[in-house]
Amino acid sequence: MPFKIALYAPDAASANAAADAAYARIKELDGVMSDYDPESELMRLCRTAGTGQAVPVSRDLLTVLSRSLALSRESQGAFDVTVGPIVRLWRTARKTRLLPKPEQLTTARDVVGYRKIRLDEQAGTVELLKPGMQLDLGGIGVGYAIDEAMKVLKERGIASALIDGSGDIGVSDPPPGKPGWRIGIAPLEPDAQPSRYVILKNAAITTSGDAFQFVEVSGKRYSHIVDPQTGLGLTDRTSVTVIARDCTTADSYTKAVMLLGPTKGFELIEKTKDAAALIVRAPDGKAETFESKRMKGWEESEEPRAQSGTP
Repeated sequence: MPFKIALYAPDAASANAAADAAYARIKELDGVMSDYDPESELMRLCRTAGTGQAVPVSRDLLTVLSRSLALSRESQGAFDVTVGPIVRLWRTARKTRLLPKPEQLTTARDVVGYRKIRLDEQAGTVELLKPGMQLDLGGIGVGYAIDEAMKVLKERGIASALIDGSGDIGVSDPPPGKPGWRIGIAPLEPDAQPSRYVILKNAAITTSGDAFQFVEVSGKRYSHIVDPQTGLGLTDRTSVTVIARDCTTADSYTKAVMLLGPTKGFELIEKTKDAAALIVRAPDGKAETFESKRMKGWEESEEPRAQSGTP
């Protein structure tokens, strides 16, 4: 997916050097976490599933899996990176416009479940307990990459920057003379313009929804975001925006909140320092909006410098 970086630097040479280093870090993490690359560290780990091996993994993969498991426990399984076998079925469904067969979903669900990951932080190892397990870090990996790329920029003296990973956005200090970075929240409809904006500094914002990635079969619309427990794509038109102090949190919490819904989802948000969330749903074609208590504190009604929204 495309990444963009906007930054302020004393000269072009230092700006280009910092940006190149940040892009290199993002590329490095793609080699760790991609499930499209059969030789990524993640996919090499998946090939050991069910073998009884506790595999040494890199600091990056260990950190992302540790954060993932913590959110899985906190969300009672609404967020689950073992959902890979189900995600793959729905990727095929979007291409063929045919729903996965019930027996395929049953087989996939049998190897899904975050409790089937055994992670040893002290030893730095991960064991996948059942054969056929496939991890999918699509719900957290981009956010982590943005946070890591921002660290690279800061190490190179760049204090004011915005990193946009296809709608997942992290920002550091405000642009010179500004209170913060102005960002539009992507609306539910893909062609509509934002009607709500936020102003952020040293924070992150992510919007997840089905505006672009979905399949319609027999008049029913199924999102690319799937329920790990049922194996089905969500059918209510829903968009979730989460603001947090880091993009790893913002990215992963959008998926958890989407599965949990407004009541339980906002309970999760309120327990997270400085986090806020906005949910827009249109289950019957009529939009309804829900927002957490801290959402109003972030808003600013001016033209955006970027737009949060995941295609």
